[in-house]
Amino acid sequence: MPKKPSQLFLEVDRVEKGIIYLKDKSMHVILMVSSLNFLLKCQEEQEAIIAQFQNFLNSLDFPIQIVVQSRRLNFTAYLDRLKEIEAQQTNDLMRRLVREYKNFISSLVEGGQIYTKNFFVVIPFFPTEIPGIKKGEEISAEKMERAKIQLWQRVEFVALGLRRCGLEVALLGTPEIVELLWSWHHPEEAERGYFPEVPPEFLT
Repeated sequence: MPKKPSQLFLEVDRVEKGIIYLKDKSMHVILMVSSLNFLLKCQEEQEAIIAQFQNFLNSLDFPIQIVVQSRRLNFTAYLDRLKEIEAQQTNDLMRRLVREYKNFISSLVEGGQIYTKNFFVVIPFFPTEIPGIKKGEEISAEKMERAKIQLWQRVEFVALGLRRCGLEVALLGTPEIVELLWSWHHPEEAERGYFPEVPPEFLT
């Protein structure tokens, strides 16, 4: 019995011009959001940030999804560079010090002690939000364009609200989205720094 491709089990239908289209006809845009050194702020600043974030959440009349991705830092390129530096040393003491430092970094990576966190906000638009469209009904090109306009209006609204909280926001394009989705389904390969080449048709 032939094996079925993994794409059949994913909800994603396609990614086009920075928009994820799911098989249920919904559309999603992903914003990458910076972190904030909240504990380093004074009490007044912390209270102001909390109040601003509360106002932002209360202003939303549509759902959003906040995603936190935790991943081990990839030191492959850095370790390769240390190997080159070690080989170039003519002094035995310097060569030994570089080797010990390289081994120390390798032990940290193998122990899983160095992690990085990425923060994302997913903004959706569902076909049932379009007036006159019922669940499972085919959507005309004209109504789809109207839906896209409303989706991008939501994106601008969310980005503005997050910036008012002191956060930096970046819109993920199609290549970044494809890479992110791939890393979620292949975490071990992503942590080793391996990412497949994005096909040209996805670079729109």
